[in-house]
Amino acid sequence: MSESSVVVITGANRGIGLELARHYAREGHEVIGVCRQSSEELANVTAQVIEEVDVTTNEGIEKLKAGLAGKSISLLINNAGLLQDEQLGSIDFDSIRIQMEINAYAPLRVAEALIPLMGQSSKIANITSRMGSIADNDSGGRYGYRASKAALNAFGKSLAMDLKPKGIAVAQLHPGYVKTRMVGFGGLISPEDSARGLAERITKLSLENTGSFWHSNGEELPW
Repeated sequence: MSESSVVVITGANRGIGLELARHYAREGHEVIGVCRQSSEELANVTAQVIEEVDVTTNEGIEKLKAGLAGKSISLLINNAGLLQDEQLGSIDFDSIRIQMEINAYAPLRVAEALIPLMGQSSKIANITSRMGSIADNDSGGRYGYRASKAALNAFGKSLAMDLKPKGIAVAQLHPGYVKTRMVGFGGLISPEDSARGLAERITKLSLENTGSFWHSNGEELPW
């Protein structure tokens, strides 16, 4: 991306999203943070914050489109996500539904809405999880999270195929086990390290490797 490219990040108010916002702001890009509730930290690093956006609703998507009217987006990072737990024998199907809405359907909603603002050499990075890998599942559980991230991976792969003729590359990126509120700050790497790795994967994303599923450390992950 060239300097002052427009970078749009959903779920940007904390954790990995906030660190990605800081990273791209330091590189001189115009960062637009999208979130339900802004934070002072986000406001201090972004060129624009579009808040009170619920990306699971038509109203939220319309508000996002209005806030980005006239922009030419170089990079869209679908980062907003939700992790909940379900155990066999007491599965909460409402929990699974909500995770599907936030983790899978919302990134597809956002991408479809913003594609008209993207052009040749634009990129979409879907922040997924290796827990969405069916081949890598050797511990079970987490029914909603695993299924929603697997669905996101499938959506991302289809987006990559559909958008390749338009010159838009798409990647599914696992951030690593990151010390964020989502996991009770019990991860293995810092948000800063994760953001650096994710940004490197995004830099290396091209039409030649579009549709791939990568760990932030550069490892290609199994579906």
